[in-house]
Amino acid sequence: MISHKNALPAIAALLAALILGAPARAAMISNSVAVFAALDKVTGRVSPLEIKMGQTVTFGALKITARSCYTNPPTEAPETAAFIEVEELLLDGSARRIFTGWTFAESPGLHAVEHPTFDVWLTSCKMPAPDTSFGRRPNSPRP
Repeated sequence: MISHKNALPAIAALLAALILGAPARAAMISNSVAVFAALDKVTGRVSPLEIKMGQTVTFGALKITARSCYTNPPTEAPETAAFIEVEELLLDGSARRIFTGWTFAESPGLHAVEHPTFDVWLTSCKMPAPDTSFGRRPNSPRP
């Protein structure tokens, strides 16, 4: 039988190994804008799409809604992920959900939006530009 005196150092050593052995990770950054590339397979044209969280953008027969977009901090390995919903607009005016899920900028083929005419993939996330309506404007002279 193990006494409490002998168990305490063993528990402390186990906790130290768990804490020190696991690499620390910084929290992911929540962004306000998801940036996508969209390909029209008929024309071969690639268009950039910038979608604010909660907003829907139409590209061809697709309606893309961005729900969240996360990136790692600059001190971590790059990882960018967005949760999106994609609907296809049908000829009768209705819409059919063709994709709901996470997309990854570093692995565009993983969980990609598959459509016979259009492709959409995540390229990055970004925060909106700061509002310069108050205070000094970027190119104004210093007071």
